[in-house]
Amino acid sequence: MGSTSRQCSYHHMVSDCGCGAEAYRLNIWEGYVDWRNRPALKGCHGGVLAASFVLVVEVLENMAYLANASNLVLYLSKFMHFSPSRSANIVTNFMGTAFLLALLGGFLADAFFTSYCIYPISATIEFTGLLILTLQAHTSSLKPPICTSANKNTPCKQVDGGKSALLFTGLYLVALGVGGIKGSLPPHGAEQFDETTPKGRKQRSTFFNYYVFCLSCGALIAVTFVVWMEDNKGWQWGFGISSATILISIPIFLLGSPIYRTKIPHGSPITTIFKVLAAAIYNSCTSRNSSNAVESMSTSPSCTTGTSEEEGHDKENAQTQTVTQELKFLDRAVVSKPIHPMLACTAKQVEEVKIVIKIIPIFMSTIMLNCCLAQLSTFSVQQSATMNTRIGSLRVPPASLPVFPVLFMIVLAPVYNHIIVPFSRAVTKTEMGITHLQRIGTGLVLSIVAMAVAALVEIKRKRVAVQSGLVNSTEPLPITFLWIALQYLFLGSADLFSLAGMMEFFFTEAPFSMRSLATALSWASLAMGYYLSSVLVTLVNNVTVTFQHKPWLFGSNLNHYHLERFYWLMCILSGLNFLNYLLWTRRYQYRSTKPDNQKEIQPLNQSTEV
Repeated sequence: MGSTSRQCSYHHMVSDCGCGAEAYRLNIWEGYVDWRNRPALKGCHGGVLAASFVLVVEVLENMAYLANASNLVLYLSKFMHFSPSRSANIVTNFMGTAFLLALLGGFLADAFFTSYCIYPISATIEFTGLLILTLQAHTSSLKPPICTSANKNTPCKQVDGGKSALLFTGLYLVALGVGGIKGSLPPHGAEQFDETTPKGRKQRSTFFNYYVFCLSCGALIAVTFVVWMEDNKGWQWGFGISSATILISIPIFLLGSPIYRTKIPHGSPITTIFKVLAAAIYNSCTSRNSSNAVESMSTSPSCTTGTSEEEGHDKENAQTQTVTQELKFLDRAVVSKPIHPMLACTAKQVEEVKIVIKIIPIFMSTIMLNCCLAQLSTFSVQQSATMNTRIGSLRVPPASLPVFPVLFMIVLAPVYNHIIVPFSRAVTKTEMGITHLQRIGTGLVLSIVAMAVAALVEIKRKRVAVQSGLVNSTEPLPITFLWIALQYLFLGSADLFSLAGMMEFFFTEAPFSMRSLATALSWASLAMGYYLSSVLVTLVNNVTVTFQHKPWLFGSNLNHYHLERFYWLMCILSGLNFLNYLLWTRRYQYRSTKPDNQKEIQPLNQSTEV
């Protein structure tokens, strides 16, 4: 590390004095800078060590976030006195907002700031929100009165007024901070690798696999140690530990500053998208003859140049300028004499917008999967809370149920990366082995199975409640909560396959200038899944109360719910969504980013991955 630091210092000295300019130019990472906004140098910035800081920080960040998110539904129902369905909706809205705000973090990283700057800012915001929640949990006067009613059907006084405002202020400050982190941290780690070489691309793929591994490690600590502290020592301890953890992550992230390489912001990608769409629509409306636009696309001068193949992002830029035969309507955006300078579009910009439009259907097809995953933080926790949560003499908090899929993911992620992927590469003779879309498709199938298992387990749980005469009782049912672990296992496996697949797919397929924003689509899919869960709960209640005069998912007693019917509905919707996914993936063609290895890429460009 010392020699590397001296080498880096030497190159910056050469740059400053103006000598050895040609050698210096060949040694820089084009399009990247270091933490002091100087050109990033090969051999000095980026690589496995730089990405390792991101992975360590992700363990701490996800621990701080998930420690409270996984158990929040019980905190809201027991201490803030919201009904189970209302608590579930609050949690899904909170988590949905957090993940949706990842788009803001990704946009800011691409357009104005850098992924390096976004993390400490976002972590500070999350820390502030956690401090507010810690203060409220510690101070009795900031919470509603303790519920003393022994009758489960009698509602307690829920939090309101200023106390409610304090609660939601803390929650949504945490959501804002989490969103910024999720939108900037994964692309920051992925940017550390040289995508112009097979080794760099394989290392980047390994990074995404281990990113999910580190997510799981943080989740394991969260749903065991921190949840135990919340249930046995008080929620002020849980929020306090999360506050300290996210605070510690900031200096750890900054320790990697000397070796990070950071992508230079390229301005607003959203502006480019709207400009191309507006130009294409305007030119189509004002001219019946589009030959000018087509000619401009086909004769665009800089499709491939020798200089553009020297660096990764320049290669990518050259390739996006190659005119594609899809979405020809957008070709009309390129004309020799635009009506206004603001509507002047290049062939490269049009091809970039085409790429974005082509990945949107894949993104939309993953929302239903994440709607299923939302059940891990809501009804599944409430189900387990009504059951026997003891293993021998040990009482397991209901919110610690995710420990089962988390442990499975911790084991499966290295196995997948070091055994399954090399084997698939050897069999398929391709660099990727298992394609991104195949991984996502596997997650979709597992989510369908998980919902079917969840429905069957709920039928069994309610049968035990009736047979034991405990339908209206607060006593634990004589059935082990390990039955719920089955649906957690399938949903956890679905998460492992889908999340890493989505992040790598969106990062590698997106244009260079939009990578942070595109990677954030993985989290936006989670957000929309959580929102869809809330909408489905409300919609199901409205429809069932109309036709059956009693909603499926309403009241304070989970034993009176028709949760099994809701899970069957989710299973059917997931199956239909998978058919829609197959339709789009069979038509999708991967965008080649490796002109030096076309023999490996060509099989991946076929339209029958899934």
